[in-house]
Amino acid sequence: MKHMCKMAMVAAGTLVGASTTWADTLTTHRIPAALAVEAASETVAACARQGYHETAVVLDADGATIVTLRGDGTGIHSLDSAHDKAYTSVSFKNDTLALAERAKGEDSIAPLAKLPHVMFFGGGVVIKLGDEVIGSIGAAGAPGAKLDDGCAHAGLDKIRDRLK
Repeated sequence: MKHMCKMAMVAAGTLVGASTTWADTLTTHRIPAALAVEAASETVAACARQGYHETAVVLDADGATIVTLRGDGTGIHSLDSAHDKAYTSVSFKNDTLALAERAKGEDSIAPLAKLPHVMFFGGGVVIKLGDEVIGSIGAAGAPGAKLDDGCAHAGLDKIRDRLK
């Protein structure tokens, strides 16, 4: 029995070791800084055209900041709000408006909002290349989640066709 256990452990170790050599690297995609700046600029501009002061944050797939743009007259709190919406979106791989709905009722994800930088409030939009989440846009400052969401989507629409 002891011999069988050792053989099983050796076999498992061999399979684990072999699987790591089969995949020496992971293919990932990144949002170029120039596109991130365009997305943030359009997010802020879309809200400004509607008379709202907005901040936009674009994060990469790891949740690291690529660009932050605070629009004229935007409250200082919007820097944190926009970042946290983008962070939540990229972390959960979903738009925060949809996540806000999941935070209601039975089987709610609301307790997860206690985690640092998690905010279930509209304005965080994932950026995808096919099915791969490659980043997110967070928007904050307009008077309402749906308005922030619309401005973030305007930023995404500005660069969507150039994501490759």
